[in-house]
Amino acid sequence: MDLPNLIKGSRAIAMIGCSPRPSRTSHRTLQYLLREGFEVLPVNPHHDSILGLRCYASILDIPADLPIQIVNVFRRPEFVEAIVRDVLVLRDTTGQNPAVWTQLGVSSQNAAVLARAHGIPYVPNRCIMVEHSRLG
Repeated sequence: MDLPNLIKGSRAIAMIGCSPRPSRTSHRTLQYLLREGFEVLPVNPHHDSILGLRCYASILDIPADLPIQIVNVFRRPEFVEAIVRDVLVLRDTTGQNPAVWTQLGVSSQNAAVLARAHGIPYVPNRCIMVEHSRLG
């Protein structure tokens, strides 16, 4: 996986498990990505908005005309395979094929195998904020 090109070539990120609580890593990552000019689509079924951005219940609820280049996952590992399955549905319905990026400690071997078997780029166990800032 070519992380520099993935990060530099992407501007639209769906953030699954985004939290409105400032103490959470997903919240700080959302703030960072917004400051860096990314379009972030928060995904959390328990909130209508986070930081003034409309929040979606799942990536399948994001309107088809909104591009998604990376699906950044802040959920426990047991949920990641279902998220990859949602990305497959998204690809079939919209033609988009976003990368699945799992935060530190979030990766799932089953999800990685499923993603790679279907040509979905899969980034395991990396913080997108750290990787972006490291690349400058």
